[in-house]
Amino acid sequence: MNATVIAVALSLVSAAAYASAAVAQARLAGRTEPDAGVLRLLGRGAWWSAVALNAGGALLHVAALKYGPLTLVQPLGALTLVAAVPLGARAAGRRVTRIEWRGTILTLLGLGALLMTAGGTAPHETLSLPEALAVGAGTMAVVAGLSRPGARPGLRHAAASGITSGVASALTQTLTVSVTDHTGPLFSWRLVVVALLVSAFAMSGLLLSQTAYRGGLGAPLAVVTLANPVAAAAIGLALLGERLQGGTISLLPALLGTAAAVRGVILLSRAQAQTANPGDRVMAPAGPPAGSPSRVVAGSRGPMGGQVLRPELDRAPVGGP
Repeated sequence: MNATVIAVALSLVSAAAYASAAVAQARLAGRTEPDAGVLRLLGRGAWWSAVALNAGGALLHVAALKYGPLTLVQPLGALTLVAAVPLGARAAGRRVTRIEWRGTILTLLGLGALLMTAGGTAPHETLSLPEALAVGAGTMAVVAGLSRPGARPGLRHAAASGITSGVASALTQTLTVSVTDHTGPLFSWRLVVVALLVSAFAMSGLLLSQTAYRGGLGAPLAVVTLANPVAAAAIGLALLGERLQGGTISLLPALLGTAAAVRGVILLSRAQAQTANPGDRVMAPAGPPAGSPSRVVAGSRGPMGGQVLRPELDRAPVGGP
């Protein structure tokens, strides 16, 4: 069994684990108040289940990075959204829609085109200490800009999560290849710094995705899925000497495959947003007693991110806003 087959197989199982973790995080985010802090999450068993699934996916991803380049392994992360479709539909008690099937087929066709053009050899080059520090500093600056208060915080946090996860994968490949190839000392300042950066970016990506999923699973997961391979592939092509098979001739099918995969991911995200919100919206059966002014406000979210409406006693006087 060659390195490419091993990398693809490990990436498939990793994507399934990440998809299960994303669904679990979305369900947890829907049951958690927006102002809940990290310490409150640590007391939830569902949070630790999501962490365990993410950890399993990460370990499989690390193993895949040992056998395949970033331009091969990272695009397969789009299968996370493909796997999340049936998992999310099952959790919501519904069938997969026609739009979701179209998105799945386009994503798979696009990934197939990318697999034919991606380099299939096992990675050998690694980031130097200055390169790793430069990548880390640039990533922190981008994440700081995306995490600032403003409009569409869910999508910006999702983009930041995808970027940090992609950079963590690129740094993890450097760490894995350096340790397993025995090309240098096992303990060095370079490996220690890279390991610290991997830990910081991996945890940041997890917390940023948890924040992004408060608005639902579909669109944020799509942004995470697209930002992750873009960040990792940029590092692989710019700093690790990775190339597409066939040179410039393979650029056209690679671009077509990328366009198909992006279109498929967008369809999947739109379909999940459309099917999650109406299905999870539940009206309270009864209001407060007569004579007690009340209003209907957005309360806890349903399992797939849709809002559950519940009556809440209005403390404002009658005739108030």
